[in-house]
Amino acid sequence: MENTSVKEPMVHTGSTNPVNSAFASHFAKSMFLTVSGLVILSFVATRMFTHVDLNLYGYMVGTVVFLAGFFYRFISWGERPPTKILIKKGLKLLFRRSTLKTSVEHLATYRFIWNRGVYRWTQHLLIGWGCVLAILVTFPLVFGWMYFTMEESGYYTIVALGMNVMTVPADGIIAFLSYNALNISAIMVIAGVCMALYRRLKNMQARAEQTFMYDFMPLYLLLFVSITGLLLTFINVFLHGNGHYVMSLIHQYSVIVTLIYLPFGKLAHIPFRPVSVFARNYREHYGKESMKECKVCGTEFVSTEQSNDVINVLGQNDLEFDMKDGFNLAELCLPCRRKYRISKFSGFATHEVPIKEANQDAKG
Repeated sequence: MENTSVKEPMVHTGSTNPVNSAFASHFAKSMFLTVSGLVILSFVATRMFTHVDLNLYGYMVGTVVFLAGFFYRFISWGERPPTKILIKKGLKLLFRRSTLKTSVEHLATYRFIWNRGVYRWTQHLLIGWGCVLAILVTFPLVFGWMYFTMEESGYYTIVALGMNVMTVPADGIIAFLSYNALNISAIMVIAGVCMALYRRLKNMQARAEQTFMYDFMPLYLLLFVSITGLLLTFINVFLHGNGHYVMSLIHQYSVIVTLIYLPFGKLAHIPFRPVSVFARNYREHYGKESMKECKVCGTEFVSTEQSNDVINVLGQNDLEFDMKDGFNLAELCLPCRRKYRISKFSGFATHEVPIKEANQDAKG
């Protein structure tokens, strides 16, 4: 008897990417690939783990925990609809001609802080570059990507990624800067943190807006790490190493605690900062294409693309701001939006009064 049944096609509901299907989540995949990359790079750089400094083992563990916290925080943030749009469109605009200039202004010179004043720009420059310099020195040493050997008396050979880069005199300028790179970064951070603490304690508006756990504790952690690091040099140079072991443990624990805290507090904006380049490219590119006019005053306040994206994201989150007046609240500039909300309480159409707010165009 002939079988006339028709087989239904198989439907794959899971991910078609075999790499993604091998992991339970984006977080698991990111951590596995990152830690694997670090191990492989360290294996090559340390010449099959023959040049590993076990005194730095604690820093290595702290760094891995930091990476876990960073990926957890970043992926959670990146899964939000507004962030998805920003990252997706930002990646498409990454190769704009202005990207290099924007990257320098946001990640190197901190030009965007200049409008807030030279004092605040200086403190950010000192803290930012002090931390960057410390990271560029510490992480390669911790994972064995860079180390020094002395095959000839009086000369150091700098080894990077398993290759001999150069040989320098032990008392030369390059060796001196290498020895004291962390001391220089510590002095920069201490100066920047003291400037920040002075401003926050003396400025009444800043004091009213700051909290200890979110605003002050990160500064105290950076200060403690920097001071204990300098004390290690002081002990070795002036006290002939007396107390070095205890101070090295105190410094190591302070660094580990700071690394663990970093992804979850205010200091998280340091590793998140590169995403600001995406935001700048997004605003500039779509701002040149078409600007959105405020439905009340007619002022061009944001790009049409951004306005549409905001309305779409609000819809995805079941937040509807369509007003009875025939527009979406996101289609109003900020001053008109504030006045429109006031009109709903007062009963007077304050948003239709053609008077700008005194600080509407303020900078900083």
